[in-house]
Amino acid sequence: MVPKTRGFHHISFSCCGTEELEKTVDFYRDVLGMPVLRRWESNGAPAVMLDAGGGLIEVFSNATSDLPQGTIRHFALDVPDTDGCAAAVRAAGYPVTEEPHTIVIPSDPPLTARIAFCIGPLGEQIEFFSPQE
Repeated sequence: MVPKTRGFHHISFSCCGTEELEKTVDFYRDVLGMPVLRRWESNGAPAVMLDAGGGLIEVFSNATSDLPQGTIRHFALDVPDTDGCAAAVRAAGYPVTEEPHTIVIPSDPPLTARIAFCIGPLGEQIEFFSPQE
């Protein structure tokens, strides 16, 4: 069997506002030494990606105080074929909650990726993320 993933791409956190976002960035950047790779606006709110070494930490600042899935919003698997992963999940009887599509994160530099989301067997939200760089 050929592996369908190359590892984790990122873990995503949701913060309530810019102050909480900056506190989170300060911790991961200044305390743990993770460089900031990208900053951008997501639905009118600041967002950041930090380099964690073997993957990224993505932080959004547009959360509400009662996140149904907690602080960790989702995890993303780095995959070579987003569409194939979504098809495999659907064939196995699991829900694909966001169909495969291409996005551009308007950061500097921009990041283009093919993504899709599904719900795993424990109710976890999984993103299939294929960078187009």
